[in-house]
Amino acid sequence: MSDWPEARSGDSRADGYGHGSASARPESARVMRQVRRGPTPPPGPGQAAPPYGGGVPQQPSYVDGGGQDGYDSGYNTGQVYGTPGGGPAGPRGPRPAPNWGRRIKWTAITVVSVLVVTVIGTYFWADSKLNREVDLSKVIERPEAGEGTNYLIVGSDSREGMSDEEKKDLHTGSAEGKRTDSMMILHTGDNGATLVSLPRDSDVEIPTFVGSESGKTYQGTGRHVKLNAAYAEDGPELLVRTVEHNTGLRIDHYVEIGFAGFASIVDAVGGVEMDIPQDIKDTKSGADFKKGKQTLSGEEALAFVRTRYALAGSDLDRTKNQQKFLSALAGQVATPSTVLNPFRLYPTMGAGLDSLIVDKDMGLFDLASMFWAMKGVSGGDGTSMNMPIAGNTGNGNLQWDSAKVKTLVDELKNDEKVTVSAK
Repeated sequence: MSDWPEARSGDSRADGYGHGSASARPESARVMRQVRRGPTPPPGPGQAAPPYGGGVPQQPSYVDGGGQDGYDSGYNTGQVYGTPGGGPAGPRGPRPAPNWGRRIKWTAITVVSVLVVTVIGTYFWADSKLNREVDLSKVIERPEAGEGTNYLIVGSDSREGMSDEEKKDLHTGSAEGKRTDSMMILHTGDNGATLVSLPRDSDVEIPTFVGSESGKTYQGTGRHVKLNAAYAEDGPELLVRTVEHNTGLRIDHYVEIGFAGFASIVDAVGGVEMDIPQDIKDTKSGADFKKGKQTLSGEEALAFVRTRYALAGSDLDRTKNQQKFLSALAGQVATPSTVLNPFRLYPTMGAGLDSLIVDKDMGLFDLASMFWAMKGVSGGDGTSMNMPIAGNTGNGNLQWDSAKVKTLVDELKNDEKVTVSAK
């Protein structure tokens, strides 16, 4: 006889769960109520037969929220989540139209703000790159200022910062120091711009001056030299002093550019188109051009403006070519294809500002005014000419025509239309 309870005989419990079993008894097994197996007893007196068939108890109904213990599940009542009162979701109202006026307003404000920040940032970036090295306050005995503004524009043969390969490519040679290769006075005023070239071989007197570095006063002795010798002797300050002394015209601003900087600006704008009137071949400058329109690279442009030995008028013809090219360059810089293209504008500004040497009072607006005036000269709104020449002096220098020079200077001082010609 077994001591185990009914249905639990043997070493293992009938349902597979019990003492010593390796498996945990499922929760459902522990709470499941026993169901009697076998036929359902007939209903007692007054009792109806179960509607679901024998042996299956009737399940609780949840219709209309009914159920055990009054549980209300919320199902089967037509309730939709998110609908107040449990009713069906109604149609959404019309979507409000976008406020285009507000959108346009804020878009415009954003665009203007970005432009303002860009312009201000560009201004300070460009202003910081100007090399303000020339101190015109060191120039003594200056003429009185007249109407309009006068710029002294100087092209030097400085090779500073150039590699040996660049010197070879640009045919600059390797001379130490720097000298003036070209000099021009640009006058701007109400009657258009006037660009006057000062030939480097012009005969001038070196006046009394104060050394730019030493501060020592050097008395004038009536010594006459070529104009470019003044620059070689004591730099920009003595050159300005000499030009003012020999012309009587006050110089307001000084601008200088070297060989490398000049070529870099031309390349940055993508070259400059020129109409060359004749075949030019000059081994010293490296020029080798055929007559006609062509776009000059930086290297070619430098050769073009330096050429004089291949020209009949030598230095006088060279100054004319320099005027034409600088005016064309200014016009190219001011075109929409350069100004409105940041990929061209910023390299051009960077190349130009890095290579320019200006006076301490020169601002970006002064520089922009100078370029705009030069553009006007090339467009026919101004005048370009050489300083009037009377002939050669005994030492071979070019002698200015004193009467014409006086008239020219008076007209520039009074900002009048220039009537003087170089012939």
